[in-house]
Amino acid sequence: MDIFSKIKEKLTHEFIDIIEWLDYTDDTIAHRFERYQNEIKNGAKLIVREGQTAVFVNEGQLADVFTPGTYDLTTKNLPILATLKGWKYGFNSPFKAEVYFVNTHLFTDEKWGTKSPITLSDERFGLVEIRAFGTYAFKISDAGKFIVDIVGTDNNFTNFEINEHLKSLIATRFTDTVGEANLPIELYAANTSELSDTCREVMAPEFESVGISLEKFYIENVSMPEDLKKEIFEYSRIDKLDLDKLTKFKTAKAIEAAAKNEGGTAGAGMGMGMGFVLAQQMGGMMSPQMGGNPQMQQSGAPVPPPMPAVVQYFYAVNGTQHGPVSFEQMQSLFAGRTINRDSLVWKQGMANWTALKDVEELKSFLGGNTPPPLPNNQ
Repeated sequence: MDIFSKIKEKLTHEFIDIIEWLDYTDDTIAHRFERYQNEIKNGAKLIVREGQTAVFVNEGQLADVFTPGTYDLTTKNLPILATLKGWKYGFNSPFKAEVYFVNTHLFTDEKWGTKSPITLSDERFGLVEIRAFGTYAFKISDAGKFIVDIVGTDNNFTNFEINEHLKSLIATRFTDTVGEANLPIELYAANTSELSDTCREVMAPEFESVGISLEKFYIENVSMPEDLKKEIFEYSRIDKLDLDKLTKFKTAKAIEAAAKNEGGTAGAGMGMGMGFVLAQQMGGMMSPQMGGNPQMQQSGAPVPPPMPAVVQYFYAVNGTQHGPVSFEQMQSLFAGRTINRDSLVWKQGMANWTALKDVEELKSFLGGNTPPPLPNNQ
C-alpha cells in the first residue's frame, strides 16, 4: 500500500460519524465495528437495530451496553466509559474504544448428539447402551457477559464457533440427566417430550452463566442396539398376554410338531406321554364308580388321596397388582425378568406381601439348590 492509499484510508475512516452494522449473514453472533485506530468522534451517532445490542469495550474492560435505538455518543450517553476514561467535564477530541454488535435474535435448528453410546443399568436387561440426538435453539441474553467470557477479541464470531462448546455441554448434561432418571429402558424413547423439558431445565443455568439463553431443547430420537430392541418388544408382548393361554397355546404347538416327527425322539416321547394319558383314562374307566371289577372294591386296595389344590400367587410390578398365576407361571415371569428376587408376592395364608426371595418354595428360582458332591468311597 503506497502513501496516498494510507492517507485515503485514514481520512475515510476518521470522518465516519455513524456507527452501525448491517448483518448479511445467517450465522454471525458478534461483529466488531472496525475503524481507523478504533477512534470515535465526539457526538458520533450510534444506530442499534432491532435484534442487536451494541457493546463498548475499553482496553479489555466492559463499558456501556446499548439496546435498539439511535444515540449521540457523548459523556451523557457513555457514563461507564466516561468514568473509565476519567472524563469529568466532557471531551472534544476523538476517543478510542472497541464497539461490538451482538445479534440477539433466536438461533434455531442447531444440532446436537451423543458422540459415544451412553451406558445405563436396567433392572431387567442389565447394562445397555443408548444414543440420542436432536435440536436446540438459543439466543444471547446478556451481550456484555457473552463478549467478555466467550468472544474475547474475535472480530467476527459465528454460531459455528460456539456450537462445539454447546454440544459438549449438552452431551454431558444429557448423560447425567438420563442416568439419574433411572427409567425402564423402553420408556426413554416413549417419553422424549418430558425428558426434553427436564434436560432444558438442567442445562439452562450453565448457558446463562456465559450470557446465553437456552430457549428450546428437543430430543428427536433415542436409539439402542437392534437385539435389545427386539428383546424389549418381545417382553412387552408377553407382558400383555394371558400367560395361562400362552402356555396352552405353546403346548398345543409342541404336540403338533412332535406328531409330525413320529420317527424321532420327540415322537417317541409324545407316544409315551399319550400312553400314560390313555392308561390313566383306562384306570378311571375301571374304577368302581364307573362299574369296574367288584372284586377290586372288595379287596381293600389303597385309594389315592384327593389331588392337592393348586397354589395361586399374586405379584406386584411397578406398584400394580397382577395375578393369580400358578407356580410354573411365576417361574416363567422370573425367567423373563418381569419379576425379580425383590418383587413382592402374596398367596392364600400369607399375612402380608413378601419379597420373592423370602418365600420358601420360590427360592428355587434363585439357584443355589445344587447338592454337594458324593463322598469318595475308600
